Amino acid sequence: MTAEYYIGLMSGTSLDGIDAVLADFTSAPSLVRHTFYVAYDGNLRTRLLDLHHSGHDELHRAAILGNDLAHHYAEAVNGVLRGSGVKSGDVVAVGCHGQTVRHCPQSGAGYTIQLCNPALLVELTGITVVADFRSRDIGAGGQGAPLVPAFHQVLFADPQIHRAIVNIGGISNLTSLAPGGEVTGFDCGPGNMMMDAWCLRHTGNTYDENGAWAESGRVLQALLEKLLALPFFSLPPPKSAGRETFNLGWLESCLSGDEKPADVQATLLQLTVLGIARSVLVYSPNAAEIFLCGGGARNGALVSRMRAALPGRKVDLTDSLGVDADWLEALAFAWLAKQVIQGIPANLPAATGARGPRLLGAIYPK
Repeated sequence: MTAEYYIGLMSGTSLDGIDAVLADFTSAPSLVRHTFYVAYDGNLRTRLLDLHHSGHDELHRAAILGNDLAHHYAEAVNGVLRGSGVKSGDVVAVGCHGQTVRHCPQSGAGYTIQLCNPALLVELTGITVVADFRSRDIGAGGQGAPLVPAFHQVLFADPQIHRAIVNIGGISNLTSLAPGGEVTGFDCGPGNMMMDAWCLRHTGNTYDENGAWAESGRVLQALLEKLLALPFFSLPPPKSAGRETFNLGWLESCLSGDEKPADVQATLLQLTVLGIARSVLVYSPNAAEIFLCGGGARNGALVSRMRAALPGRKVDLTDSLGVDADWLEALAFAWLAKQVIQGIPANLPAATGARGPRLLGAIYPK
């Protein structure tokens, strides 16, 4: 059979860089042929963070950043092709999530903004690009997120075992896969985003490797309770979140000022754990197996605490199901690109709250 190649590009709210996956969908559900990573430098990360707030000439700055990101995405595409030996002409399409700078689905006429210049990316790669995956769902009254539960269903649903898939990126989200039941999913709260931001401020490192710094501190129970009092945590799904909800300004409003930085980091780690664990216990209580993916799945301290918070359940990484936890979300956007190219709706209204199934993404032909 002729290979059916798609490339998925994911750059999430952690602002660390771009994950690129070359997938062959000839044999369902997919075969990952190659992966590639492009890191963001400090200047690009700072410019992106600045756009999360209104400022001088932000429309111009956003447009220029979209162009800059297109070049970074093209670098990721070329890198994954070079490593695999596959030619650009053999790729059906690139699914590019873009870089989220605003996510406000709840504000009346909701909207979401993922920066990229897809037209430029087509010119730079010579490959059809699918972008702007979230807006169609929001237009139909949904949250525009999470979009990966449909792909989780394709990959991981079991006819007999109730599974939950937890993606721990900048934001954490949960997919509940009950045998014979409706697939549901929603954002649980912060994933790595708050920990990364606090770590960068106090150590200069972009993330807390393996949770070692958090492990050196102690959980501040009073602070944890203040953070968990944020209304988002008690909202019923469907719900989604971004930096508009979870940011250092919010954290600072809960601090007294005399906390040790390592203790705050330990508390933020526990916040991520409890946001996920409580979501599982309330909305997926019968899940016997919990599988983790995303960058947070490589945080040993976080995984250990997850197991402690969910006793009696198997807690493992999606690696054990044959899909590398680091690349699952990029792979999902390769699959989402395939769905729209083939004219197949890919949102799950039970997860996003949309009025019905919708085709996701805008196609920029080569």
